Amino acid sequence: MKNIERNFLPGQYDKTNSLKINHNYLGEQFSDYDEILRKISIVVKNQDFTLGRQVDNFEDKFKDLINCKHAIGVGSGTDAIFLSLKSLNIKEGDEVITTPFTFYATIGAIVTAGAKPVFVDVDDDFNIDTNLIESSITEKTRAIVPVHWAGKPCNMNKMLDISNKYNLQIIEDACHAYLATYKGNYAGTFGKSGCFSLHPLKNLNVWGDGGIIVTNDDKFAEHLRLIRNHGLKNRNLCETFAYNSRLDTIQAVVAMHLLDKINHITDKRIFNANYLDMELGNLNEVKIPNRDKNNVKSVHHIYPLQFEKRDKLMNYLISFGIDAKIHYPVPMHLQPAAKDLGYNEGDFPKTELLSKKTLSLPIHEFITEDDMNFMIGKIKDFYTIK
Repeated sequence: MKNIERNFLPGQYDKTNSLKINHNYLGEQFSDYDEILRKISIVVKNQDFTLGRQVDNFEDKFKDLINCKHAIGVGSGTDAIFLSLKSLNIKEGDEVITTPFTFYATIGAIVTAGAKPVFVDVDDDFNIDTNLIESSITEKTRAIVPVHWAGKPCNMNKMLDISNKYNLQIIEDACHAYLATYKGNYAGTFGKSGCFSLHPLKNLNVWGDGGIIVTNDDKFAEHLRLIRNHGLKNRNLCETFAYNSRLDTIQAVVAMHLLDKINHITDKRIFNANYLDMELGNLNEVKIPNRDKNNVKSVHHIYPLQFEKRDKLMNYLISFGIDAKIHYPVPMHLQPAAKDLGYNEGDFPKTELLSKKTLSLPIHEFITEDDMNFMIGKIKDFYTIK
Protein backbone atom coordinates (compact mmCIF):
# COMPACT_ATOMS: atom_id res chain seq x y z
CA MET A 1 0.00 0.00 0.00
CA LYS A 2 2.45 2.63 -1.23
CA ASN A 3 1.74 6.28 -2.01
CA ILE A 4 -1.41 6.51 0.12
CA GLU A 5 -2.09 10.19 0.77
CA ARG A 6 -2.28 11.11 4.45
CA ASN A 7 -5.17 13.56 3.96
CA PHE A 8 -6.05 14.50 0.40
CA LEU A 9 -9.07 16.65 1.25
CA PRO A 10 -7.33 19.99 2.05
CA GLY A 11 -5.70 19.87 -1.36
CA GLN A 12 -9.11 19.40 -2.97
CA TYR A 13 -10.51 22.37 -1.06
CA ASP A 14 -7.59 24.57 -2.12
CA LYS A 15 -7.94 23.50 -5.75
CA THR A 16 -11.54 24.63 -6.08
CA ASN A 17 -11.59 27.65 -3.75
CA SER A 18 -10.45 29.98 -6.52
CA LEU A 19 -13.29 29.00 -8.86
CA LYS A 20 -16.05 31.59 -9.17
CA ILE A 21 -19.01 29.20 -9.59
CA ASN A 22 -18.35 26.46 -7.08
CA HIS A 23 -19.95 23.26 -5.82
CA ASN A 24 -18.82 24.36 -2.35
CA TYR A 25 -21.26 26.92 -0.89
CA LEU A 26 -20.70 26.41 2.83
CA GLY A 27 -19.40 29.91 3.53
CA GLU A 28 -22.64 31.34 2.18
CA GLN A 29 -24.89 28.76 3.78
CA PHE A 30 -23.35 29.24 7.21
CA SER A 31 -22.84 33.00 7.01
CA ASP A 32 -25.10 33.20 10.09
CA TYR A 33 -22.67 31.07 12.09
CA ASP A 34 -22.87 33.48 15.05
CA GLU A 35 -26.45 32.35 15.60
CA ILE A 36 -25.42 28.69 15.37
CA LEU A 37 -22.58 29.25 17.83
CA ARG A 38 -25.03 30.88 20.23
CA LYS A 39 -27.17 27.73 20.10
CA ILE A 40 -24.09 25.55 20.56
CA SER A 41 -23.15 27.55 23.66
CA ILE A 42 -26.32 26.21 25.29
CA VAL A 43 -25.03 22.67 24.71
CA VAL A 44 -21.75 23.67 26.37
CA LYS A 45 -23.62 25.03 29.36
CA ASN A 46 -25.80 21.92 29.60
CA GLN A 47 -22.77 19.63 29.05
CA ASP A 48 -24.81 17.08 27.13
CA PHE A 49 -22.40 16.51 24.24
CA THR A 50 -23.19 12.81 23.73
CA LEU A 51 -26.75 11.98 22.62
CA GLY A 52 -27.97 15.18 24.21
CA ARG A 53 -31.37 16.82 24.10
CA GLN A 54 -30.81 18.38 20.70
CA VAL A 55 -30.35 14.93 19.13
CA ASP A 56 -33.81 13.94 20.40
CA ASN A 57 -35.27 17.23 19.18
CA PHE A 58 -33.75 16.86 15.73
CA GLU A 59 -34.90 13.25 15.41
CA ASP A 60 -38.46 14.21 16.35
CA LYS A 61 -38.58 17.12 13.93
CA PHE A 62 -37.08 15.13 11.07
CA LYS A 63 -39.44 12.16 11.41
CA ASP A 64 -42.40 14.53 11.39
CA LEU A 65 -41.02 16.32 8.34
CA ILE A 66 -41.02 13.17 6.20
CA ASN A 67 -44.02 11.52 7.87
CA CYS A 68 -42.18 8.58 9.39
CA LYS A 69 -42.53 6.92 12.82
CA HIS A 70 -38.86 6.88 13.85
CA ALA A 71 -35.66 8.79 13.10
CA ILE A 72 -32.35 7.69 14.64
CA GLY A 73 -29.33 10.00 14.49
CA VAL A 74 -26.02 8.23 13.77
CA GLY A 75 -22.42 9.08 13.00
CA SER A 76 -22.65 9.24 9.19
CA GLY A 77 -24.70 8.26 6.17
CA THR A 78 -22.33 5.32 5.72
CA ASP A 79 -23.09 4.16 9.26
CA ALA A 80 -26.79 4.56 8.56
CA ILE A 81 -26.55 1.92 5.80
CA PHE A 82 -24.13 -0.27 7.76
CA LEU A 83 -26.22 -0.29 10.94
CA SER A 84 -29.40 -0.96 8.97
CA LEU A 85 -27.80 -4.00 7.36
CA LYS A 86 -26.44 -5.24 10.69
CA SER A 87 -29.93 -4.90 12.15
CA LEU A 88 -31.11 -7.29 9.43
CA ASN A 89 -28.55 -9.77 10.81
CA ILE A 90 -26.61 -9.70 7.57
CA LYS A 91 -23.72 -12.15 7.80
CA GLU A 92 -20.80 -13.47 5.79
CA GLY A 93 -21.98 -15.24 2.64
CA ASP A 94 -25.12 -13.13 2.26
CA GLU A 95 -25.63 -11.08 -0.89
CA VAL A 96 -27.00 -7.57 -1.20
CA ILE A 97 -28.09 -6.18 -4.55
CA THR A 98 -27.19 -2.59 -5.40
CA THR A 99 -25.90 -0.33 -8.16
CA PRO A 100 -22.31 0.15 -9.36
CA PHE A 101 -23.10 3.82 -10.07
CA THR A 102 -22.79 5.26 -6.59
CA PHE A 103 -20.35 6.68 -4.06
CA TYR A 104 -17.90 4.31 -2.37
CA ALA A 105 -19.80 4.48 0.93
CA THR A 106 -22.76 2.44 -0.32
CA ILE A 107 -20.54 -0.49 -1.23
CA GLY A 108 -18.26 -0.06 1.77
CA ALA A 109 -21.24 -0.31 4.12
CA ILE A 110 -22.39 -3.56 2.48
CA VAL A 111 -18.93 -5.12 2.58
CA THR A 112 -18.12 -4.10 6.16
CA ALA A 113 -21.52 -5.43 7.24
CA GLY A 114 -20.27 -8.82 6.01
CA ALA A 115 -22.16 -9.20 2.74
CA LYS A 116 -21.16 -9.45 -0.89
CA PRO A 117 -22.40 -6.61 -3.09
CA VAL A 118 -24.11 -7.86 -6.25
CA PHE A 119 -24.28 -5.15 -8.88
CA VAL A 120 -27.15 -4.45 -11.24
CA ASP A 121 -26.74 -1.97 -14.10
CA VAL A 122 -28.47 1.41 -14.14
CA ASP A 123 -30.93 3.01 -16.51
CA ASP A 124 -30.47 6.35 -18.29
CA ASP A 125 -31.67 8.23 -15.19
CA PHE A 126 -28.58 7.00 -13.23
CA ASN A 127 -30.73 4.80 -10.94
CA ILE A 128 -30.70 1.01 -10.71
CA ASP A 129 -32.65 -0.60 -13.55
CA THR A 130 -35.41 -2.42 -11.69
CA ASN A 131 -36.09 -4.59 -14.76
CA LEU A 132 -32.69 -6.25 -14.26
CA ILE A 133 -32.90 -7.01 -10.54
CA GLU A 134 -34.73 -10.34 -10.60
CA SER A 135 -32.11 -12.04 -12.78
CA SER A 136 -29.49 -11.25 -10.10
CA ILE A 137 -31.39 -12.76 -7.17
CA THR A 138 -30.00 -16.00 -5.77
CA GLU A 139 -30.70 -18.13 -2.71
CA LYS A 140 -28.06 -16.01 -0.91
CA THR A 141 -29.75 -12.66 -1.59
CA ARG A 142 -30.93 -10.99 1.59
CA ALA A 143 -31.55 -7.36 0.72
CA ILE A 144 -31.62 -4.65 -1.93
CA VAL A 145 -29.97 -1.26 -1.44
CA PRO A 146 -31.37 1.13 -4.05
CA VAL A 147 -29.59 4.48 -4.36
CA HIS A 148 -31.73 7.53 -5.08
CA TRP A 149 -28.93 8.98 -7.15
CA ALA A 150 -28.54 12.78 -7.30
CA GLY A 151 -31.85 13.14 -5.46
CA LYS A 152 -34.15 11.27 -7.88
CA PRO A 153 -36.04 8.39 -6.26
CA CYS A 154 -35.86 4.95 -7.85
CA ASN A 155 -38.88 3.09 -9.19
CA MET A 156 -40.07 2.05 -5.76
CA ASN A 157 -43.32 0.38 -6.89
CA LYS A 158 -41.34 -2.14 -8.92
CA MET A 159 -38.80 -2.43 -6.10
CA LEU A 160 -41.51 -3.26 -3.57
CA ASP A 161 -43.06 -5.82 -5.90
CA ILE A 162 -39.69 -7.60 -6.13
CA SER A 163 -39.15 -7.31 -2.38
CA ASN A 164 -42.50 -8.90 -1.61
CA LYS A 165 -42.16 -11.62 -4.26
CA TYR A 166 -38.76 -12.81 -3.00
CA ASN A 167 -39.07 -11.85 0.69
CA LEU A 168 -36.16 -9.39 0.50
CA GLN A 169 -35.63 -6.35 2.68
CA ILE A 170 -35.06 -2.89 1.17
CA ILE A 171 -32.57 -0.51 2.76
CA GLU A 172 -32.82 2.80 0.90
CA ASP A 173 -29.68 4.83 0.32
CA ALA A 174 -31.44 8.20 0.43
CA CYS A 175 -28.29 10.16 1.24
CA HIS A 176 -28.93 12.44 -1.78
CA ALA A 177 -32.68 12.59 -1.42
CA TYR A 178 -33.95 14.90 1.35
CA LEU A 179 -37.62 15.71 0.58
CA ALA A 180 -37.54 13.79 -2.70
CA THR A 181 -40.81 11.97 -3.35
CA TYR A 182 -42.04 9.03 -5.40
CA LYS A 183 -45.77 9.11 -6.09
CA GLY A 184 -46.29 11.47 -3.16
CA ASN A 185 -44.30 9.56 -0.53
CA TYR A 186 -40.88 10.58 0.72
CA ALA A 187 -37.72 8.78 -0.30
CA GLY A 188 -36.50 6.71 2.63
CA THR A 189 -39.98 5.69 3.81
CA PHE A 190 -40.60 2.75 1.44
CA GLY A 191 -38.17 0.13 2.73
CA LYS A 192 -37.26 -1.37 6.06
CA SER A 193 -35.23 1.78 6.59
CA GLY A 194 -34.07 4.89 4.78
CA CYS A 195 -30.54 6.21 5.21
CA PHE A 196 -29.58 9.88 5.01
CA SER A 197 -26.24 11.67 5.16
CA LEU A 198 -25.55 15.01 6.85
CA HIS A 199 -22.15 15.41 5.16
CA PRO A 200 -21.28 19.10 4.60
CA LEU A 201 -22.18 19.07 0.90
CA LYS A 202 -25.55 17.36 1.26
CA ASN A 203 -28.80 19.32 0.89
CA LEU A 204 -29.22 19.16 4.68
CA ASN A 205 -25.78 19.33 6.23
CA VAL A 206 -23.67 19.86 9.32
CA TRP A 207 -20.14 20.88 10.30
CA GLY A 208 -18.69 17.41 9.93
CA ASP A 209 -20.15 13.94 9.60
CA GLY A 210 -23.60 12.81 10.62
CA GLY A 211 -26.44 10.62 9.45
CA ILE A 212 -30.06 9.67 10.06
CA ILE A 213 -31.94 6.39 9.76
CA VAL A 214 -35.71 6.46 9.38
CA THR A 215 -38.07 3.50 9.76
CA ASN A 216 -41.70 2.71 10.44
CA ASP A 217 -40.81 -0.55 12.21
CA ASP A 218 -40.86 -0.17 16.01
CA LYS A 219 -38.64 -3.18 16.80
CA PHE A 220 -36.15 -2.25 14.07
CA ALA A 221 -35.91 1.27 15.48
CA GLU A 222 -35.35 -0.07 19.00
CA HIS A 223 -32.54 -2.31 17.80
CA LEU A 224 -30.93 0.55 15.83
CA ARG A 225 -30.95 2.76 18.93
CA LEU A 226 -29.22 -0.03 20.84
CA ILE A 227 -26.45 -0.76 18.37
CA ARG A 228 -25.60 2.89 17.62
CA ASN A 229 -24.71 3.29 21.33
CA HIS A 230 -22.63 0.24 22.32
CA GLY A 231 -25.75 -1.89 22.76
CA LEU A 232 -26.69 -0.06 25.96
CA LYS A 233 -30.25 -0.41 27.20
CA ASN A 234 -29.44 2.11 29.91
CA ARG A 235 -26.34 3.30 31.74
CA ASN A 236 -25.72 -0.02 33.48
CA LEU A 237 -27.09 -2.71 31.15
CA CYS A 238 -25.62 -3.80 27.80
CA GLU A 239 -28.06 -5.86 25.73
CA THR A 240 -25.57 -6.65 22.94
CA PHE A 241 -21.98 -5.66 22.25
CA ALA A 242 -22.25 -3.19 19.40
CA TYR A 243 -20.97 0.04 17.87
CA ASN A 244 -20.30 3.68 18.67
CA SER A 245 -22.11 5.69 15.99
CA ARG A 246 -23.94 8.51 17.70
CA LEU A 247 -24.94 11.80 16.10
CA ASP A 248 -23.02 14.48 18.02
CA THR A 249 -25.23 16.92 19.90
CA ILE A 250 -23.34 19.85 18.39
CA GLN A 251 -23.98 18.52 14.88
CA ALA A 252 -27.65 18.07 15.76
CA VAL A 253 -27.77 21.78 16.62
CA VAL A 254 -26.42 22.65 13.18
CA ALA A 255 -28.83 20.24 11.48
CA MET A 256 -31.79 21.65 13.42
CA HIS A 257 -30.77 25.18 12.41
CA LEU A 258 -30.86 24.21 8.73
CA LEU A 259 -33.99 22.11 8.95
CA ASP A 260 -36.08 25.29 8.97
CA LYS A 261 -34.49 26.18 5.60
CA ILE A 262 -34.79 22.80 3.87
CA ASN A 263 -37.90 23.69 1.88
CA HIS A 264 -36.23 26.80 0.47
CA ILE A 265 -33.06 24.80 -0.28
CA THR A 266 -35.11 22.18 -2.12
CA ASP A 267 -37.26 24.64 -4.08
CA LYS A 268 -34.26 26.66 -5.25
CA ARG A 269 -32.39 23.59 -6.46
CA ILE A 270 -35.46 22.45 -8.37
CA PHE A 271 -35.83 25.91 -9.94
CA ASN A 272 -32.17 25.94 -10.97
CA ALA A 273 -32.39 22.45 -12.45
CA ASN A 274 -35.50 23.33 -14.45
CA TYR A 275 -33.80 26.47 -15.78
CA LEU A 276 -30.68 24.58 -16.87
CA ASP A 277 -32.78 21.78 -18.37
CA MET A 278 -34.70 24.27 -20.46
CA GLU A 279 -31.62 26.09 -21.72
CA LEU A 280 -29.40 23.05 -22.35
CA GLY A 281 -32.08 20.65 -23.54
CA ASN A 282 -31.94 21.87 -27.14
CA LEU A 283 -28.24 21.06 -27.57
CA ASN A 284 -27.61 17.86 -29.53
CA GLU A 285 -24.42 17.25 -27.56
CA VAL A 286 -26.20 17.25 -24.19
CA LYS A 287 -28.48 14.50 -22.85
CA ILE A 288 -30.76 15.29 -19.93
CA PRO A 289 -32.08 12.28 -17.97
CA ASN A 290 -35.79 11.54 -17.89
CA ARG A 291 -37.27 13.60 -15.06
CA ASP A 292 -40.64 11.74 -14.82
CA LYS A 293 -42.24 14.77 -13.15
CA ASN A 294 -45.65 13.09 -12.97
CA ASN A 295 -44.42 10.51 -10.45
CA VAL A 296 -41.16 11.83 -9.06
CA LYS A 297 -39.96 14.94 -7.25
CA SER A 298 -36.18 15.15 -7.68
CA VAL A 299 -34.27 17.40 -5.29
CA HIS A 300 -30.99 17.67 -7.23
CA HIS A 301 -28.28 17.04 -4.68
CA ILE A 302 -26.08 17.19 -7.75
CA TYR A 303 -26.94 18.04 -11.37
CA PRO A 304 -25.40 15.41 -13.67
CA LEU A 305 -25.96 15.40 -17.44
CA GLN A 306 -24.35 13.47 -20.28
CA PHE A 307 -22.06 15.56 -22.47
CA GLU A 308 -20.18 14.78 -25.66
CA LYS A 309 -16.42 15.46 -25.35
CA ARG A 310 -16.97 15.44 -21.59
CA ASP A 311 -13.35 15.74 -20.45
CA LYS A 312 -12.51 18.57 -22.83
CA LEU A 313 -15.68 20.39 -21.80
CA MET A 314 -14.82 19.99 -18.11
CA ASN A 315 -11.37 21.52 -18.57
CA TYR A 316 -12.86 24.30 -20.68
CA LEU A 317 -15.43 25.18 -18.00
CA ILE A 318 -12.85 25.06 -15.22
CA SER A 319 -10.67 27.49 -17.20
CA PHE A 320 -13.54 29.98 -16.90
CA GLY A 321 -13.97 29.44 -13.15
CA ILE A 322 -16.84 26.92 -13.33
CA ASP A 323 -16.44 23.99 -10.92
CA ALA A 324 -17.53 21.17 -13.25
CA LYS A 325 -17.05 17.75 -11.63
CA ILE A 326 -17.23 14.10 -12.63
CA HIS A 327 -19.44 11.90 -10.44
CA TYR A 328 -17.72 9.37 -10.88
CA PRO A 329 -15.02 8.53 -13.44
CA VAL A 330 -14.46 4.95 -12.19
CA PRO A 331 -17.60 2.92 -11.40
CA MET A 332 -17.66 0.72 -8.33
CA HIS A 333 -17.19 -2.63 -10.07
CA LEU A 334 -13.92 -1.38 -11.62
CA GLN A 335 -12.43 0.07 -8.43
CA PRO A 336 -9.30 -1.63 -7.02
CA ALA A 337 -11.27 -2.50 -3.89
CA ALA A 338 -13.71 -4.55 -6.01
CA LYS A 339 -11.11 -6.76 -7.68
CA ASP A 340 -12.15 -9.85 -5.71
CA LEU A 341 -15.83 -9.50 -6.60
CA GLY A 342 -15.23 -10.98 -10.04
CA TYR A 343 -16.49 -8.17 -12.25
CA ASN A 344 -14.84 -6.97 -15.46
CA GLU A 345 -15.02 -4.04 -17.82
CA GLY A 346 -18.08 -4.44 -20.03
CA ASP A 347 -20.24 -6.11 -17.37
CA PHE A 348 -22.40 -3.01 -16.85
CA PRO A 349 -22.46 -1.05 -20.12
CA LYS A 350 -24.85 1.72 -19.03
CA THR A 351 -22.86 2.44 -15.91
CA GLU A 352 -19.60 2.48 -17.84
CA LEU A 353 -21.04 4.79 -20.50
CA LEU A 354 -22.28 7.22 -17.86
CA SER A 355 -18.89 7.21 -16.16
CA LYS A 356 -17.39 8.42 -19.47
CA LYS A 357 -20.01 11.04 -20.33
CA THR A 358 -21.45 12.42 -17.09
CA LEU A 359 -20.50 15.87 -15.84
CA SER A 360 -22.07 17.74 -12.90
CA LEU A 361 -22.66 21.49 -12.81
CA PRO A 362 -23.11 23.50 -9.59
CA ILE A 363 -26.82 23.57 -8.73
CA HIS A 364 -27.08 24.67 -5.09
CA GLU A 365 -29.35 27.37 -3.72
CA PHE A 366 -26.76 30.14 -3.99
CA ILE A 367 -26.33 29.73 -7.74
CA THR A 368 -27.86 32.81 -9.35
CA GLU A 369 -29.54 33.25 -12.71
CA ASP A 370 -26.46 35.15 -13.86
CA ASP A 371 -24.30 32.19 -12.81
CA MET A 372 -26.50 29.81 -14.77
CA ASN A 373 -26.50 32.02 -17.86
CA PHE A 374 -22.70 32.18 -17.68
CA MET A 375 -22.45 28.37 -17.51
CA ILE A 376 -24.99 27.94 -20.32
CA GLY A 377 -23.14 30.45 -22.49
CA LYS A 378 -19.79 28.75 -22.02
CA ILE A 379 -21.24 25.30 -22.81
CA LYS A 380 -22.80 26.65 -25.99
CA ASP A 381 -19.54 28.39 -26.87
CA PHE A 382 -17.64 25.14 -26.39
CA TYR A 383 -19.84 23.21 -28.81
CA THR A 384 -19.78 26.08 -31.30
CA ILE A 385 -15.97 26.25 -31.44
CA LYS A 386 -15.35 22.53 -31.01
